[in-house]
Amino acid sequence: MMYVLQPFPRNNQATLAQEMEDPGVNLADLTPEQREAYELKLQLQEKRNEICDTSLFNEAQNSQPISVKIRRRRDLKGHLTKVYAMDWSQDAKHVLSASQDSRLLVWDTYSGNKIHAIELKCSWVMCCSYAPSGNYVASGGLDNVCSVYDLNDEEGNLSGKAIKVLTGHDGYLGECQFLSDKQILTSSGDHMCILWDIATGQQITTLKDHLGEVDCLSVLPDKNTFLSGSTDASVKLWDLREGMCKQTLVGHVSDVVDCKWMSNGLNFVTASDDGIVRLFDVRSDQEIAQYSYEYPTAGVSCVDTSLSGRIIFAGYDDFNVILWDALLGELVAVLSEHGAKVSCLGVDKDGVALCTGSWDNLLKIWN
Repeated sequence: MMYVLQPFPRNNQATLAQEMEDPGVNLADLTPEQREAYELKLQLQEKRNEICDTSLFNEAQNSQPISVKIRRRRDLKGHLTKVYAMDWSQDAKHVLSASQDSRLLVWDTYSGNKIHAIELKCSWVMCCSYAPSGNYVASGGLDNVCSVYDLNDEEGNLSGKAIKVLTGHDGYLGECQFLSDKQILTSSGDHMCILWDIATGQQITTLKDHLGEVDCLSVLPDKNTFLSGSTDASVKLWDLREGMCKQTLVGHVSDVVDCKWMSNGLNFVTASDDGIVRLFDVRSDQEIAQYSYEYPTAGVSCVDTSLSGRIIFAGYDDFNVILWDALLGELVAVLSEHGAKVSCLGVDKDGVALCTGSWDNLLKIWN
């Protein structure tokens, strides 16, 4: 499929102000407290706009365009139905994938072979995570629990052993991410995020500030700060040491389905059903760039960035993966080899390889 539309830089002040004024909000229907909160939100955005005296694309217009040579190196075949989630191991060699065929698979991306196959009790899996040590994996979904598995089976079986089932959420698990072998963070359709002690199965910290289901997480390497994205169209920045939300960043007009920190720890990108990838800066407390066509027709389902942050990888509902130039807002490449929605993607920690997963039952490795 060929694209002829040019990206539309929509990060001007007028557009931001218009997006803040939610057309679905009727002030007459709000309680006095809700109306006050809504008006304060608009005032905050006006203050942000006052200090937004330029745009990223204007400041970077003298930067040289980049060209990227990327090609598919390997297909990972083994799932029998839709792939919903994936995660790289810290050794940048193995990938964990979750599918609605009731299996977690661990792949050797060098050979394409499966090295672990874990049978799940619930087929409706929505997320998975690889522990930093590579010894454990976890998954969750519509069963409302996070299941943790030990890959070091003393008998040498391919199927990992379930060592803990973490129960406490009242909604589906949207995301889970290990902080260490001892702690894991989860987000849920019950509007909450929970930090767990894996050994005891107890909740360490419960975090609630979203008004909608929390579908995605992204944790900084310091393990103290993380992002959460929600169906309330906001992204929140949390400090686990204080157990508090420190910032709320808005801009999307539909569900935020994925979010990823850039390596500098100051910027992050988000994906949304509104078809727009947005770049945020925590220092300026606002969105600083958007990446989309003038008239987006497909939602963005997943997002990640290159190690340098120059390239943004975005997976779309229309089966494509688009590479955007983060500085210039230009389309760099389109990967169109999947046959269904691209549901997940991720760049390994070395920044060498990209893995994409799709509802066509396949994972693909690119570099």
